[in-house]
Amino acid sequence: MARPELSTALPVAPPQRASLGMRFVQELRRSALSYAFIAPFFIVFLLFIAIPTLAAAILSFTTFNAVEQPRFIGWTNYINLLTQDLVFWKHAIPNTFKFAIIVGPVGYFMSFALAWFICKLPQRLRTYYTLAMYAPSLTAGVAMAVVWLIVFSGDRLGYLNGLLIRLNLIDSPQLWTQDPRYLLTIMMIVSIWSSMGIGFLAMIAGIQNVDTQLYEAGKIDGIKSALQEIWYITIPAMKPQMLFGAIMAVVGTLKAGAISMELSGVNPTPGYSGHLIINHIDDFGFIRFEMGYAATLSVFLLVLVYATSKICMKLFGSRGE
Repeated sequence: MARPELSTALPVAPPQRASLGMRFVQELRRSALSYAFIAPFFIVFLLFIAIPTLAAAILSFTTFNAVEQPRFIGWTNYINLLTQDLVFWKHAIPNTFKFAIIVGPVGYFMSFALAWFICKLPQRLRTYYTLAMYAPSLTAGVAMAVVWLIVFSGDRLGYLNGLLIRLNLIDSPQLWTQDPRYLLTIMMIVSIWSSMGIGFLAMIAGIQNVDTQLYEAGKIDGIKSALQEIWYITIPAMKPQMLFGAIMAVVGTLKAGAISMELSGVNPTPGYSGHLIINHIDDFGFIRFEMGYAATLSVFLLVLVYATSKICMKLFGSRGE
């Protein structure tokens, strides 16, 4: 009986999967043009947002005076923030929330209302009125020096003092921007005046892009007034723009702080009356040079902005956004 011949063929090895690096290189080659287009934004985002945020988070666990090497101290800065920083909890937090609760919603409502009224104007007039409303947000720094500081000047040459003296409402000039009773209110007035920023333009674009057929269908369904049109048609149809405007209003009010120094000329402000979170960060970072603690305050502000932005997304966002 003949023996069966033994097969000398070697087993075929299964094809090996490409490594993660090789797959990344292949994907990069296939989509090189797309990555080239997004590269400028990605580089700017990395250099000016991602890396500084990561650096602040790391520095918040150190003590650093901008001269010596940072020294790791763990959670000490956060513990001090929660238990020992009385100025932060007594002045910075209440002032910031008062400022944000008034300036944010009022500016947001005014942005929508003015955008709606402008969209009702003839086409040839919209550009001029839009520019007139948007200009204060672009020229806020110049207007602060040229207009508002003169209006609230503490001598008889100040417009407000001169008007009130002529009306016999006051006997002597008031130091409006140095008086703790008035500073925060003045900050709110000036901020509302200059609050027609990019969110205002987004709302104009949203209102103009609402399908006019929706308004015609609404009239057939029984909508009779402009308020009903706004509530049932305009706002639901422009939720992305409403969400963008709300987030911009939240971020703008929470990161405000320069206005108090521009009005009062000092940081901290008199009696901490206009002391906001940003002023507290500047106080520790650029006056006391306690960079580690300033980074801790920055991380707290970042978490606060993120939390309020999520609330806005719950109010105006839709599923899937």
